[in-house]
Amino acid sequence: MTNRFAVVLAAGQGTRMKSKLYKVLHPVCGKPMVQHVVDQLNKLDLEELITVVGFGAEKVQDQLGEDSHYVVQEEQLGTGHAVLQAKDILAHKEGTTVVVCGDTPLLTGETLQQLLDHHDRKGAKATILTAHAEDPSGYGRVVRSSDGQVERIVEHKDADEQERAIKEINTGTYCFDNASLFAALENVSNDNVQGEYYLPDVIEILKAGNETIDAYQTDTFSETLGVNDRVALAQAETLMKKRTNEQHMRNGVSLIDPENTYISPDAKIGQDVVIKPGCVIEGQTVIENDAIIGPHTTLTNCEVGEAAVIRQSVASDSKIGKRVQIGPFAHIRPNSDLGDEVKIGNFVEVKKATFGDGSKASHLSYIGDAEVGTGVNIGCGTITVNYDGQNKHLTTIEDDAFIGCNSNLIAPVKVGKGAYVAAGSTINEDVPAEALSIARSRQTNKEGYASKIKNIKKD
Repeated sequence: MTNRFAVVLAAGQGTRMKSKLYKVLHPVCGKPMVQHVVDQLNKLDLEELITVVGFGAEKVQDQLGEDSHYVVQEEQLGTGHAVLQAKDILAHKEGTTVVVCGDTPLLTGETLQQLLDHHDRKGAKATILTAHAEDPSGYGRVVRSSDGQVERIVEHKDADEQERAIKEINTGTYCFDNASLFAALENVSNDNVQGEYYLPDVIEILKAGNETIDAYQTDTFSETLGVNDRVALAQAETLMKKRTNEQHMRNGVSLIDPENTYISPDAKIGQDVVIKPGCVIEGQTVIENDAIIGPHTTLTNCEVGEAAVIRQSVASDSKIGKRVQIGPFAHIRPNSDLGDEVKIGNFVEVKKATFGDGSKASHLSYIGDAEVGTGVNIGCGTITVNYDGQNKHLTTIEDDAFIGCNSNLIAPVKVGKGAYVAAGSTINEDVPAEALSIARSRQTNKEGYASKIKNIKKD
């Protein structure tokens, strides 16, 4: 197999988005468009991947990190000029270069592989990824000769009436023989309506040199959607969501209402998981078999164990064990680790805390910066008082402890194994194992006092 390279065109500012955010960083299903493109290209066993950046370059580099090398297009002088910025890195190399726009998030690695395979089979110097569009407005048209050979690509702005009637469109994705690409780019001119150096002009230059030019038409026009404004962004979101949801359903996941279920393309979901309406599954979330999620639950970068049940709740950057029950209306904040068969009930907030197997905080509690052992029962209204105004401190509750309702645990503090904390206590010293700690004022009853108050109110 020949060496393979990729150039991602991501230098356009995207003025039609009317946004402070750099165009290719606008998210589709929670992931920036350019990251979708790079993730698919990384399936192709590339020797080199180069991203052409311009306005907002640092933010693109922050997003892609070491997934790419970067070159800067200082002036926006067209797609041909953009690819030429990679000359110093690629021009001397032998192989095949695929060129993709950074605003085409729906392109798949499978289609790109098919394009490369077609290019290799035909022995072409250039192969264009094309699609059939019922409404080709705005797209470059693929002009063919009477025998079906590709003659050239003409931009919509430069096309005449006959050319605008063509429905085979250029998707903006290409394969080139690398050496031929950079040789031809030296001869591209900007003699056109926009005064830009068009990458499609390379096709005509190669054609004039009697080189083989071919095209591979994808079956799925929607996959080639380029996002230039918020309308197209919404279309891409809808298409990506549908594709992702269908894939999970075919793999054994039950989505009760796919139209109102939003799943990250990077999420991994096991068989017989049930996801109810209104759920949002974000980032690198992993959900194991037989879990029940929702309704109206948001999970972000979580690991959810087998047969866990999470209802009307929010969890992020946390690990949730097997057969855990969460919700309704619970909040699992980052860096929490819930063991198996834990129960986190309604209106409980957990933050940077670990719960051992079988422990419970059933309602109306805040457990932050805490280490909770196994078999612990945390009563309603319990708070780990973790913040002194400057620093956070740790609360430790050892195995089989029982924390009574409406207790305050003033960190740093430890409740020993098997200990009891009486309801209504404020604990600011360690509680020994097996002890009962009572930290509240002694009750005083004043007989008949209520009637005196009532009489005062009447007067």
